[in-house]
Amino acid sequence: MIVPSKDLPVVVIGAGPVGLAAAAHLADRGVDFVVLESGPSAAAAIEEWRHVRLFSPWRYGVDSAARRLLDEAGWTEPDPDMLPTGGDLIDQYLAPLVKTPQLADRIQYGAEVVAVTRAGFDRIRTAGRDDAPFLIRLADGEELTASAVVDAAGTWRKPNVLGGSGIPARGETDAADAVAHALPDVLGRDRARFAGRRTAVVGAGHSASTTLLDLGELAEQEPGTEIVWVVRGSSQERTYGGGEADELPARGALGERVKKLVQSGRVELVGGFRTEGITRTADGRVQLVAGEQAVVADTVVNSTGFRPDHGVVAELRLDLDPILGSTRALAPLIDPNKHSCGTVPPHGVDELAHPEQGYYAIGAKSYGRAPTFLLATGYEQARSVVAALAGDWEAARDVQLDLPETGVCSSSLAFPGEEATASSGCCGPAPQATAGNSAAEPARATSRGLATGIGGGLLTVLDPPKVTQSGCCS
Repeated sequence: MIVPSKDLPVVVIGAGPVGLAAAAHLADRGVDFVVLESGPSAAAAIEEWRHVRLFSPWRYGVDSAARRLLDEAGWTEPDPDMLPTGGDLIDQYLAPLVKTPQLADRIQYGAEVVAVTRAGFDRIRTAGRDDAPFLIRLADGEELTASAVVDAAGTWRKPNVLGGSGIPARGETDAADAVAHALPDVLGRDRARFAGRRTAVVGAGHSASTTLLDLGELAEQEPGTEIVWVVRGSSQERTYGGGEADELPARGALGERVKKLVQSGRVELVGGFRTEGITRTADGRVQLVAGEQAVVADTVVNSTGFRPDHGVVAELRLDLDPILGSTRALAPLIDPNKHSCGTVPPHGVDELAHPEQGYYAIGAKSYGRAPTFLLATGYEQARSVVAALAGDWEAARDVQLDLPETGVCSSSLAFPGEEATASSGCCGPAPQATAGNSAAEPARATSRGLATGIGGGLLTVLDPPKVTQSGCCS
């Protein structure tokens, strides 16, 4: 016997910041729910880049409903003007949040979702579909039913391939052990893998630049450390970014830092390289091949970006943009060719809806391959979707995003133990990077990144840029 879907809980997939925001809003509205997290703890993906510091301050990193739950539990909120690391986000916010009475017994860890469908319905069958509950199957064979599904699984586990044509290069699967995920902790946890060895960083985004700068610092400390930067484009200026003319001075400074590394000879730049094959060399190294070109390294860092995994919901009826993989309605609002981190307009349940009623992807996954996602945007998505699930369509469609471009894009905000620096504009100078947070670790620069979730928007700034502009970033 199938239980009517209205009597079943809402299932939230993913216990990252946006998934937990959805859970907090569901709790706030008295809607029954369960959160399924594939990792052993909340924000398991962020745990892998806990060394990276966000560019947006705490004031944009805490969801409103989550704050209410935490305040009831006696939480001490971090300084809203400080810049957290990924580790700070977990330790000072998400870990206390999952311990609140409203969430503590609603989260299943080690619950990897492998399929979501309608109970008794494949994608073709229509009659009675909207009244059927959702069926969620886990990797261990357990199955759950739900009245609705809020998919906040993110994209971190689904990196783009190295192959230059969008599919794995020949031999890429066989060489997987020589390929590192984006944003390795080069100066900390993963140091031994890169010190005194040759590393090829593939990709031209901010994640690649973060790794290049960390490798450059490592090369100064560890003789024999070699760096090669592999990019698909042939224009170096496009790769380096806008420099002093960049709308984000910190981002422009990042490009200038990487440019100096290349000009100094510490980084070998290989342009116009679209990987076609990956082979092993006689001495155990890995070789990237593109036509007559070849790049040999001990380790390859894949910084080519991320994509959503729609395979788990293949039996649902989705209306996906053919380019980005977001909903068709959302795509023009987040197009990275037109929008940066602070210019994506507010959007909510209507832009996130699919033909499959009751299924919503929120957070980084909702953006598909677009790298312009912000945590604050994800929190508003969660609020809007939950309001709709609770039947409060007026609140669901009253989408408001307190995300001034002058705030979230600013890099002139304080690090722990520092005062915020004055600037002539909203995108003023970035303060110096701080030492490591753990007393057990040697002091080192902490990576910093735009709060664009995980894909495409993470960057490192080691020196404050010289800024002369007075306008706001866009």
